[in-house]
Amino acid sequence: MIDRTQTPLSELILFGEKTLSDAGIVSPKREVRLLIAYALQIDLSKFLMMDKSTLVPSKLIKSYIRRRAQHEPFAYITGKKGFWSLELKVSPSTLIPRADSEALIEALLLRLVDRDYPYQILDLGTGTGCLMLAALSEYKKAFGVGVDKIKKTLDLAKKNAERAKLRDRLAFVQSDWASSISGKFDVVISNPPYIPTSNIETLMPDVKNFEPLVALDGGRDGLDYYRIICNQAVDLLTKSGILILELGINQDQDVVEIARFKGLAVVQKQQDLNGCVRALVLVRSTI
Repeated sequence: MIDRTQTPLSELILFGEKTLSDAGIVSPKREVRLLIAYALQIDLSKFLMMDKSTLVPSKLIKSYIRRRAQHEPFAYITGKKGFWSLELKVSPSTLIPRADSEALIEALLLRLVDRDYPYQILDLGTGTGCLMLAALSEYKKAFGVGVDKIKKTLDLAKKNAERAKLRDRLAFVQSDWASSISGKFDVVISNPPYIPTSNIETLMPDVKNFEPLVALDGGRDGLDYYRIICNQAVDLLTKSGILILELGINQDQDVVEIARFKGLAVVQKQQDLNGCVRALVLVRSTI
């Protein structure tokens, strides 16, 4: 249906700022401008140069603003999210990629300096495919396997691989972690669920009310999936292979102990932009 309702841009901006501010959105002015620009299908710079008395269709814009006021994540409204050098499609079936996760790619690049080697990379719980696609974008001869247990999630990751023109270097497998995977890999990478079950209710409404619980809940202590992945990775890694894991805040020591018990040793810790240890790089222990 064509939206024939025309409203001055200035009125929509004021409506949006008040609506989002009243809803407790942290940066209402910025988000309103981004939402309006997205609805008008123009970039932000062009929007900022527009005459604010311009009449624009308002129905879609107001619907986006109201959705955001309910704390629906901005990325779910637009259906996309930037990660590393990529623009990825997102949906409520997957966790939204976050800048903190780029620490895993930074750790990988620091550890494996030869960008031309044909590494075999396994991504457990691939979600949008963000980690695997970022890795393959940097290692032009590498081949990847993305694993997820949810078919809808794998379908989204496949679309992102096609958008990134990396589909020919990727295979996707529906599996509960690595239970259906065999072979050896130079890199196993994963961002598992790591929020303790009792902490889920304390998360921001944007997260707890919209992002999939299966991608958040890490069990009673938040460490359930580290135990599974570390146990499986020992048999999946090549002799010189590395396991890279994303961590929640202050989980590094607990995960180090889990890894040590499973026969893995830490060789690198990578901080995120806030100075938190966000990624561990582990290898098979020689002891």
